[in-house]
Amino acid sequence: MNDPVAGIREMLSRAVVVLDHAGARDEAIARFVSPRRRLGFTRPAVMLPLGRVWRLGVLLLERDATVYATGSITRVTEPVRPNYQSLSAEQRRGYRAAAFKGGFAQGETVNFDATVIELDATQLRSSRGPLFLRGDSALVRWSRSAPDDDATDLESYLSDRVSLLVNPPEGA
Repeated sequence: MNDPVAGIREMLSRAVVVLDHAGARDEAIARFVSPRRRLGFTRPAVMLPLGRVWRLGVLLLERDATVYATGSITRVTEPVRPNYQSLSAEQRRGYRAAAFKGGFAQGETVNFDATVIELDATQLRSSRGPLFLRGDSALVRWSRSAPDDDATDLESYLSDRVSLLVNPPEGA
């Protein structure tokens, strides 16, 4: 009997080897810590570094083959004064400032609010996230709202995404 989770782990491990060997571009992953009040003072939001990941579309992959569902992303810029354009613009400014405060380099891409995907057959069979099992087949949803029938095979998905990172299109 095939163990689908062992197959997933093997595919992820192979992807790590290829990406690492090729020196493919990786990105930071962090945990966002909201502003906190303590003893009458407010500590500003900060992003705490967790490591490095390769962005594979809806999946993030660490060097130890831990896989995440992509969460949010920001690019580090030096904080600027609030200009109150819109709530969403101010929220994005706040995330960029938190990444800067976390010590990430100017211009660095930082992933946050990413969720670890537990590689457990029972959980993957009932998952509504990007990686799931149908029978013994590992599949990837391009978006949470996509029907299962639109999902693609994990092996093909990883092959395409790894290839794009190893051999990026001209100008990328």
